[in-house]
Amino acid sequence: MISHSAAIGFGGEVSLVEAQFAKALSPGDTIAIVAPAGPLDRERIERATERLESMGFKVQAGPGLYRANDYLAGSDEQRSNELMAAFADAEVDGIFPGTGGYGTTRILDRLDYDVIRRNPKVFIGFSDITALHITIFQRTGLVTFHSPNPQWGLGSPEDLAPIAGKFFWRAILASKYKNAAGPAQAGYAIRVSPVDVDVPQPTTLSAGAARGRLIGGNLSLVHALMGTPYEIETEGRILFLEDVGEAPYRVDRMLQTLKSAGKLQKPAGVVLGAFTRREEEDTEGEVVTIDEVLSGFFADAPYPVLAGFPVGHQRNNVTLPVGAQAELDASGKTLRLLENPVVVPRTQ
Repeated sequence: MISHSAAIGFGGEVSLVEAQFAKALSPGDTIAIVAPAGPLDRERIERATERLESMGFKVQAGPGLYRANDYLAGSDEQRSNELMAAFADAEVDGIFPGTGGYGTTRILDRLDYDVIRRNPKVFIGFSDITALHITIFQRTGLVTFHSPNPQWGLGSPEDLAPIAGKFFWRAILASKYKNAAGPAQAGYAIRVSPVDVDVPQPTTLSAGAARGRLIGGNLSLVHALMGTPYEIETEGRILFLEDVGEAPYRVDRMLQTLKSAGKLQKPAGVVLGAFTRREEEDTEGEVVTIDEVLSGFFADAPYPVLAGFPVGHQRNNVTLPVGAQAELDASGKTLRLLENPVVVPRTQ
């Protein structure tokens, strides 16, 4: 485990906590699939399991994995206990929440953050898992991964989209850090390249470059944490946001809340991902688009802002390490990690 000092927020207060990194994953390692939020789709999870096993991973699935309690995958006690069991299990190297949905904000006060701190593991997911990403980093310093999950990505019929797969495995696999000429260079760039023909180029809303630790995720979850002991700390950090199924006025309202709470005053920079709409949504009567809301909101930002970055509820969902030191170049439309987000085994 390698650690670096970082300012970590606790309900609006900031203190110095060591940022730490889990061991990179290699074939033979054990991945635990858990359900800390909504119920899981058996077909998709089994497909994800087969794909992980074909890569040489061992997959651990708990007996209650497909349990359903209305919109939750079990009681708060069951879900929190199973998540903590995965962190405490010395045989487990990575923890993959099967999906998001709803439920993680209900278990934040049930988790043992000292146990998580003492047992750093590769922890992934997006959407509702945002609450865990933010809280785990701010309480323990552990860098986690905002990424596709087993149900929406690894278990999709068509597997991960090319750009999603590229940056998912680039972030967490030890083999991706090999360098025949010597030690692996620290960090790497995350950008849309010319070969990514199906991925739109991001748009610069406010030019410039800045450095800071990545923090953020789903806007609705960031908003839901406001006023709680787990609210996000953004000062000096690169804030990234995405969402799904939210009307323009609701996006505006949530951003206004963050602004009023001082969360948009002094971030180092902002990365705006996909704000996708659901097919069943009726958008015909809307007088403004979400893109227009975002452009207007950040038009006069005194820090770099990059919009349309490929992260969020879409197939082109690149992996961003929450808590890792990064540099945002909004003018060059690039996000570069300045450190490796995992510990690379010496044999690599």
